[in-house]
Amino acid sequence: MDGSAGSQSRVSTLLLLLAFATVYVVWGSTYLAIRFAIETIPPFLMAGLRMLSAGAVLYGACRLRDRARPTWRHWRSASVVGCLMLVGGNGLVTWAEQHVASGLAALMIATVPLWMVLLDWVAFGGLRPTGGIVAGLILGLVGVLILRVPSGVAGEPIHFWGAIALLAACVFWATGSLHSRRAELPKSLFLAAAMEMIAAGVAFFVLATALGEWSRFDLARVSTRSWLSVAYLSLFGSILALSAYTWLLRVTTPARVATYAYVNPVVAILLGATLAHEPMTLRVVAAAGVIIASVVIITMSKARRRPADVRAKTAAPTRDDPSFQTLPPPAMDVRQSSGVIVPPVSEVCGATSGKTYAPWCLMRPQRTPSDGGGT
Repeated sequence: MDGSAGSQSRVSTLLLLLAFATVYVVWGSTYLAIRFAIETIPPFLMAGLRMLSAGAVLYGACRLRDRARPTWRHWRSASVVGCLMLVGGNGLVTWAEQHVASGLAALMIATVPLWMVLLDWVAFGGLRPTGGIVAGLILGLVGVLILRVPSGVAGEPIHFWGAIALLAACVFWATGSLHSRRAELPKSLFLAAAMEMIAAGVAFFVLATALGEWSRFDLARVSTRSWLSVAYLSLFGSILALSAYTWLLRVTTPARVATYAYVNPVVAILLGATLAHEPMTLRVVAAAGVIIASVVIITMSKARRRPADVRAKTAAPTRDDPSFQTLPPPAMDVRQSSGVIVPPVSEVCGATSGKTYAPWCLMRPQRTPSDGGGT
């Protein structure tokens, strides 16, 4: 018995390490994969191909597992969230990487928590930020400004329109994440993500057509590296990493899972410098330190408030009480790196339907499926 328990413990530890490594490395590498993919494929066509293929695979798998058919309202909500998060968020990241290094794009997208907090308070009726959160917001904005100060010994400033596109991507991503909390979406995280990616894929193709990208697309000239990058983004970024991330939320603490938000930008910068010879200047290092520190401050400030909020809102119901429900981990929207941009935003692993977790939403429980499974 002891030997069996020890073996199970070793397997569980190995699975945890593999899952964390997947989320850290895959979501951190999607920014570089986007850069390689758009070398020979126009940006919105590439994004449409990526989202539609990943969404179709996920949707088919979900329907085989659960034959319940999504309603028209589900599709309508998924289309709105998908257009905000994936077209406005991930799409602008993809476009910006024509002008901005992949590591810098990841660094700018790391500021999504700042916009989540601000928009939640200003536009969605959320709680007023605490002093610690305000300090984190200011620090994060300073980090962004470091990337735009005039050139000098610290290296060239980030491309102006590229920076504007990345900031707009953050706002779209944050708005879509906050809206998804109220949207009528399927209980299954994977089904909701699949529907959002399908809707976004269609929107990307419409956008690509309107912008004349088809005339600039030559199938014969698409490089092997670009095709492999699209496949990597679809299968690894939008499916495998999302699965690992969702599993981690069930077996470990949200605080541990949230560390991806700090690690992904570092991975992206290192991969960009190593594999694509992107410059790692004093400016980039300084901005990285400031922005990541701001995300840590925001996360820790919210995490400290949650226990008091929970105690105030839960009067220790008994199991005989019809309202009794085991308190779930704090809910949060995270695709920042996705990856789709969440989960990573660049990543985008797709949507969370208000039922998953992100470092900037650690204090407010959201709706969860009745079976407690998260999907």
